[in-house]
Amino acid sequence: MQQLAIFGGTFDPVHWGHLLIAETALHQVPVEQIIWVPSLNPPHKQAVAFQHRLEMLKLATKDNPAFTVSLIEVNTPETSYAINTLIDLAADYPNTHWYWIVGLDTFQTLPRWHRRHELTQMCDWLIAPRLLGGENIAQSELICKQVEHQLRNQSIIIDWQLLHIPLVGVSSSLIRQLIRERQSIRYLVAEPVRVYIAAHNLYAK
Repeated sequence: MQQLAIFGGTFDPVHWGHLLIAETALHQVPVEQIIWVPSLNPPHKQAVAFQHRLEMLKLATKDNPAFTVSLIEVNTPETSYAINTLIDLAADYPNTHWYWIVGLDTFQTLPRWHRRHELTQMCDWLIAPRLLGGENIAQSELICKQVEHQLRNQSIIIDWQLLHIPLVGVSSSLIRQLIRERQSIRYLVAEPVRVYIAAHNLYAK
C-alpha cells in the first residue's frame, strides 16, 4: 500500500516554509509523494487569481519528483470541503494510506469541519507548528492534544503527529507586506517564484 500526503492551502504565494513542511513530511513519515492542492476559492480570504497561484506552485515544486500539483479543486463546486477532496483523490489513487498536512491554526478548527467523523477516519494528520511568534514545540503539542480531546468528546479518534521542521520566520502575509513596501523577498521564496511575482506585478498594491 502506497503512502501519500495531501497538502492543501491558498499558497498566496508559496514560500520556503511551505516547501520545508512538505520535505519534512516526505522523510518523517515517510510518504512517497506530496500532492499539493491549491484552493480554488479560499473561504474568508482575498487571494490573487487561482492561475497565478497555480503557476507559482508549479514553479516552486517542479524540481522535486516527489511533489505533484493537483487540479482536483478546479472540478469541484464553489464550496469545496476537505472530505470531497479526499474522496476524489482516493478514487484516483486506490490502495493508499493517506496523510493530511495542515498548519496548527487550521488543525485547531478541525472539530468544526464538515463531515469530520468520516474525514478523520480516512487519513492521519501531520501538523506543522507555527513558524512565527516564538511558540515552541511543547506549546504546539499541547494545542494538538487539546484538539484531540475536543474530537474525543465528539466520539472521534484521530492519529496525528507534529512535523519536526526547522523554524523559519516566513509567511505568505509577510511576503505580501514586503512587496507592498517595495522590500526584497529574495531567499524567502524560490527564485522562479520571485521572478514570476515581479513579472506579473503581483501584490504590489
